[in-house]
Amino acid sequence: MAGRKQFDVDEALRRAMHVFWRWGYSDASIDRLTEGTGLGRSSLYATFGDKSTLFQKSLQRYAQTYHPLYDQALSGPHRSRSAVVAAYLQVTLNRIADPTVPDGCLLTVSATQLPALDAESQAMVRALINSVRAMLEKALLAAGAGEQEAAELALCTLATNKSLAVLSRAGFSNNDLATVAAAAARIPGETTPTTLSSAMGAQGPYSS
Repeated sequence: MAGRKQFDVDEALRRAMHVFWRWGYSDASIDRLTEGTGLGRSSLYATFGDKSTLFQKSLQRYAQTYHPLYDQALSGPHRSRSAVVAAYLQVTLNRIADPTVPDGCLLTVSATQLPALDAESQAMVRALINSVRAMLEKALLAAGAGEQEAAELALCTLATNKSLAVLSRAGFSNNDLATVAAAAARIPGETTPTTLSSAMGAQGPYSS
């Protein structure tokens, strides 16, 4: 049929997401995006719009892929605040150890390049990060934390998540990252949570 696309749009978007994830918005040139997606410039623009629009679609795809995993891990019930933190960070370790995706985190690299983004993209990055923070606070409250403690622990856990993403891009081993995550999950006065696993590389991004 005339005008019918001869490529998988969803797969092209997944590949574009990986380009932004690997290079960040600033260095994800149109040449890298066309090479990464396998599309010509005209097909790329006709399908996804300009670079900023494609970036926003990639952010949405990233959130649709990974945020449900965090939501599932945090849904509990969890016996302690430590267990909440451990469950959240295990999802992060699983993603980092997945050999089919770039190191780090698309939201983290995007946050470091916020000044290069337009206002709408900046707002999306902040909103997606805040949505995960809200998930954490809700789960911590359900595990018995007070409101102030839940807010503080959620922020510190989010900061650990972002640190793990940066360290993974710097070449730190999965075992090193698991050590950081386990330390963050040790809350004074609580039983040490189950050891976080660093050997998740054989599993894909939908593993729980």
